[in-house]
Amino acid sequence: MSRNGFSSLESEFVRRHHNHEVAENQCSSALVKHIKASVPLVWSLVRRFDQPQKYKPFISRCVVQGNLEIGSLREIDVKSGLPATTSTERLELLDDEEHKISIRIIGGDHRLRNYSSIISLHPETIEGRPGTLVIESFVVDVPDGNTRDETCYFVEALIKCNLKSLADVSERLAVQDRTEPIDRM
Repeated sequence: MSRNGFSSLESEFVRRHHNHEVAENQCSSALVKHIKASVPLVWSLVRRFDQPQKYKPFISRCVVQGNLEIGSLREIDVKSGLPATTSTERLELLDDEEHKISIRIIGGDHRLRNYSSIISLHPETIEGRPGTLVIESFVVDVPDGNTRDETCYFVEALIKCNLKSLADVSERLAVQDRTEPIDRM
């Protein structure tokens, strides 16, 4: 899974927090993003299962049924330009201690079948300030007519856009609430 050239620490986090069961007709990958904002700030965006559009640029609308808890469903409207218009997703895991969320797509008009993702956040120091290492991994069926590489490339491109947007939004918020550099250890 570490075809992306992870550091040993990143590989350890992937091994510990991103264990997907990958079937023969599926592909899986993990992506990493370093964000110049604290874990609590980044987590305040990522944990909002009910408001993914706060940082995910391809989502125009999200409606959650009932309380925000494991098993909750959300109906997402996708902005035009993607090969989809809706997605139905279930919250599989929301761990405020470990800063970890997992989502499974259970319906919608798109080709991402049996899609499941995990996002984990880990504290790090970037340029002497609190930062966040974000890891997002996924597993998904390879659709008929596509190769494993094509499928992984497509999903990775979407995740890269989401992670870049998460970094942009988080870092903009962090600049507004700038704290003093933390001491180097």
